[in-house]
Amino acid sequence: MNITDVRLRKLPTEGKLKAIVSVTFDNEFVLHDIKIIEGNESLFLAMPSRRLSNGEYRDIAHPINAEARKELEDVVFKEYYAVKEKLDSEEVEKQEEKIEEE
Repeated sequence: MNITDVRLRKLPTEGKLKAIVSVTFDNEFVLHDIKIIEGNESLFLAMPSRRLSNGEYRDIAHPINAEARKELEDVVFKEYYAVKEKLDSEEVEKQEEKIEEE
């Protein structure tokens, strides 16, 4: 399966949740609610999950092997950093305009 689209639906400014992502495969199948989380060492992907009756969470969809996980991470993180860079540069521009107005 090829990843044909990655969409970041939410980029909160605070907290460990950095984005909620939807990934489309072969323009035919979409996987929603992948979360980009800030861990102690780096960012990681949390797959969609549901809460069990005992309070634990279990993934409802996930890559089967390390190669598939790496491919998914590479594509998702590439899009995340591109969107983040764009948003950061827009924020800098807004701050510069505000300074010029004062």
